[in-house]
Amino acid sequence: MVETTIAAIGPPDGAAMTAARDLQARLTKPAGSLGALEELSVRLAGLAGTCPPPLPEPAAVAIFAGDHGVHAQRVTPWPQEVTAQMIGNFLAGGAVVNAFARQAGASVTVVDVGVATPLPFPTVGPADLAGGPAAVAGVGGEPTDVAATVAGVGGDPAHRSGPDRTASRLVDANVRRGTRDMTVTAALTRDEARAAVEVGIRVAGELIDAGAGVLLTGDMGIANTTPSAALVAAFTGVDPAGTTGRGTGVDDETYRRKVAVVRTALDRHRPDPADPLGVLAAVGGLEHAALAGLILGAAARRVPVLLDGVIAASAALAAAAFAPDAVGAMVAGHRSAEPGATVALRHLGLDPLVDLGLRLGEGTGALLALPVVTGAVRVLHEVATFDAAGVSEK
Repeated sequence: MVETTIAAIGPPDGAAMTAARDLQARLTKPAGSLGALEELSVRLAGLAGTCPPPLPEPAAVAIFAGDHGVHAQRVTPWPQEVTAQMIGNFLAGGAVVNAFARQAGASVTVVDVGVATPLPFPTVGPADLAGGPAAVAGVGGEPTDVAATVAGVGGDPAHRSGPDRTASRLVDANVRRGTRDMTVTAALTRDEARAAVEVGIRVAGELIDAGAGVLLTGDMGIANTTPSAALVAAFTGVDPAGTTGRGTGVDDETYRRKVAVVRTALDRHRPDPADPLGVLAAVGGLEHAALAGLILGAAARRVPVLLDGVIAASAALAAAAFAPDAVGAMVAGHRSAEPGATVALRHLGLDPLVDLGLRLGEGTGALLALPVVTGAVRVLHEVATFDAAGVSEK
């Protein structure tokens, strides 16, 4: 699956990009007055192979969740069980990502790709992301009501009216119950890393088949900024001191320990950036591998992926190492406060659309950037040309 997906990823369509630039020049506005939005519209035309490109809607957020053996190195004060608890919050509609998704009209799919704690929540199979009833299963494998599953677990639907397409659902695709401690041994075997990449590819395909016009990356995993820092350092060659941030806001002592942990792992494994599967196996997380797969799967279908923060950016480096043309499908939603995100985006040649000092993850920054992406494309669809509007050019 990985190889066939990579083989399907091609370069941007030059003719469509030229057409988009020509159209931008004829619209009723000064040339270049929309700044970065103009080049973004050109890139999206090149991805779609047509001008104007399709509007990036509906939007689908995919939150990949996993736990990390490196948590044992005390790189965060948060207990590991928070990962599973936050999944419950996502399903109940109570997290920031849920609020932003409701605002944007985006669906939210939570994928357990590597959570350490077995989850006592209803799940759907990857083939049922469109909300179909065929394989919706409850706790213990018992059939459950589709509407109840889509509404989430323990949520208060009183603020909603009618069916809520943004309500979260949970997909059980657990590869293993958390990674190993990367300072002691490889976080994953190559087979486990590949399996996680394939989870992401399958989720991308199912969401696109269900009608998604843009995918947004989300993540959940206590301690996951530590493997993110290691991945960014491995793929870019930047010292761990330049790729490691404070994550949830750790103190100085924990931060110094975190940098040392990343350096220890890289010194132990010496991952080869030309071998992205090997890098993911050595120092990555299951959610990082799955996010790389999501990006590859979307790029193969020529559907844009709106990247969130440092976890997504580190996964994007892996996706680009698998298939350099996959960068054509990537849109950097925001500049995370985590330094590794800026390092990764610079390496990828991507400029973030929003810079608000965010460091939450979940897909929140990508959701805030979504209207900007939609606006960039809508200009090509709806703004009149000088000739059509009867407006004189200079």
